[in-house]
Amino acid sequence: MRAWPTGGLWRHADFLKLWSAETISVFGSQVGQLAIPLAAVITLDSTPFEVAALTTILFLPFILFTLPAGVWVDRMRRRPILIAGDLGRFALLATVPIAFAFDALTIWQLYVVGFLYGICTVFFDVAYQSYLPALVGRGQLIEGNSKLEISRAASQMAGPGLGGILVQLLTAPYAVLVDAISFLGSGLFLVAIRKPEPLPEPEDGAAKPSMLRDTRDGLRYVLGNRYLRSIAACTGISNFATSMMLAVFLVYAVRTLDLSPAVIGIVFSISSVGSLAAALAAARISSRFGVGRTTVGSALVFAPALLLIPAAPPKSPIPFLVAAFVLVGFSSVLYNITQVSFRQAITPERMQGRMNSVMRFIVWGVMPVGSLLGGAFATAIGLRETMWIGAVIGSFAFLPVLLSPVRTLREMPEPVSAEPAGDVA
Repeated sequence: MRAWPTGGLWRHADFLKLWSAETISVFGSQVGQLAIPLAAVITLDSTPFEVAALTTILFLPFILFTLPAGVWVDRMRRRPILIAGDLGRFALLATVPIAFAFDALTIWQLYVVGFLYGICTVFFDVAYQSYLPALVGRGQLIEGNSKLEISRAASQMAGPGLGGILVQLLTAPYAVLVDAISFLGSGLFLVAIRKPEPLPEPEDGAAKPSMLRDTRDGLRYVLGNRYLRSIAACTGISNFATSMMLAVFLVYAVRTLDLSPAVIGIVFSISSVGSLAAALAAARISSRFGVGRTTVGSALVFAPALLLIPAAPPKSPIPFLVAAFVLVGFSSVLYNITQVSFRQAITPERMQGRMNSVMRFIVWGVMPVGSLLGGAFATAIGLRETMWIGAVIGSFAFLPVLLSPVRTLREMPEPVSAEPAGDVA
């Protein structure tokens, strides 16, 4: 009996280091996502506006710096960016418990730490998705993304509970230290990767290409590619709809469905099983049904799942909510693994960073708009009505990929550098 699996990426030492780094950091991040806001709420006794401002500041770098990050990632080696992102976040988060120990922690420090932390995360995320294709073979992208998603799904199941316990035992600022240490451990695993990574060469031999030109080329590449723009539209619509719903879901669950915070937490924990199941089964499902059918099918499952949330009866909502979030988790993780692997496979190495940054800018840029509209609709017409509007909008998210050439794909195609002439976005 073998003690360690021998197939696929289980024998890829450098990928295992990357996987270990990601596993450590995502578990730590689950602690930090709870501990940082609670440091403002409990330790500093901040006002609701100050806490809302902290949330906005944490998200702001994803709008401001995603496109420039893509250009830099395509000009530099990706692994040093990943290491710098991890070590930078370690240093930033470590200042929180240090300041607390000297009774010097303020909400303004959290604002600064949150903003700089967000910048590090933007560069790390763009470089991270761009680095995997250089580390593993094109045929191993789905397996690699599946394994990485397993860690993320597992952290979503266990992380919030662990974070709550640590905040209770250590106080919120010292729980932030756990997140900081996780980034240090992640960075050390990345340092241990040995596969050489060549420096990307300029596309046309120019020594100092223009940032604006490179950004424009990235936008043109994504929006001019019929596969990528249909995936961007599908993901953008679903993110817009879910942001509208999630912005008011907790209020809806407490005031309309009369659920306690403990019950809501249990619903989310149970529902994470769907995400974990998709991460474990994504490679087999994609191999069985093909890349296109898996992408379209997972987007189709997402639609009726959303409708179960506003349809939940006040007298017995839990079965509806659990079913909804299990299906949402399963379909969204299956969709993300397949389409991210597909994007990585078809994009030339020189465009990986810009492709990922443009896609992230589009599909994340709609989220604050959805959140604001969710709050406005909830105030104007009611909570359940807002949930119905978001669910109905999300039900149409599958159309861009269903009506595109994506549905015809069986295997991962070769990289393409441009669209055929005449195919204008």
